[in-house]
Amino acid sequence: MSMNKAKTHPCLNCEQSDMELRTKDVAIELDGLTRVVPGVKGWHCPVCGEIEFVGDDSAKRYAVALESLAAERDVQQREELARIRKRLKLTQAQAAAIAGGGPNAFSRYERGKARPVAAVVNLFRLLDKHPELLAELRVAG
Repeated sequence: MSMNKAKTHPCLNCEQSDMELRTKDVAIELDGLTRVVPGVKGWHCPVCGEIEFVGDDSAKRYAVALESLAAERDVQQREELARIRKRLKLTQAQAAAIAGGGPNAFSRYERGKARPVAAVVNLFRLLDKHPELLAELRVAG
């Protein structure tokens, strides 16, 4: 019986390739933002990018980078919502009435006390590009 450690094993995520035990720099992407985590040790799938971390250090550094990206995304998102709301000349209460979520929803979004669902962000991005649709929403509401 051989005691050699496996150099590859099937990727259970995509089932299209064998994962390779390597240490490499890994780019994390979240909503258009990117971070590179250097020296991530683990099983890497060359097809889907799945990683099975080996050891706690790589997993912790990856998690910290992902949390940092999420925090940066949240700041950018709340600044974007405030910019769009002001461009549309809406109060926070008016914006909340359009998007739903209660009368103080936009105040909470813009202060970072709550994270808007994707539908709210997408709606206001659409209104930013097509402000004429605001009149239709006001009539419907």
